[in-house]
Amino acid sequence: MKILFLLLGLVLVVEGLPYFAFPDKMKRWLKKVQEVPDSHLRIIGFLSICVGLGVAYLFK
Repeated sequence: MKILFLLLGLVLVVEGLPYFAFPDKMKRWLKKVQEVPDSHLRIIGFLSICVGLGVAYLFK
């Protein structure tokens, strides 16, 4: 359970860095993301899940 919380904390750090460092660019990027079709976002999300699971499996 300790490792799970450690991992969750690291994910939050990585997710928060762009918003802290480049808030204006993130606002523009989020506007562009709204224009991307849902099907493309689903594919990107699925690929991200697969890569994340692969990395977790390799380094377990």
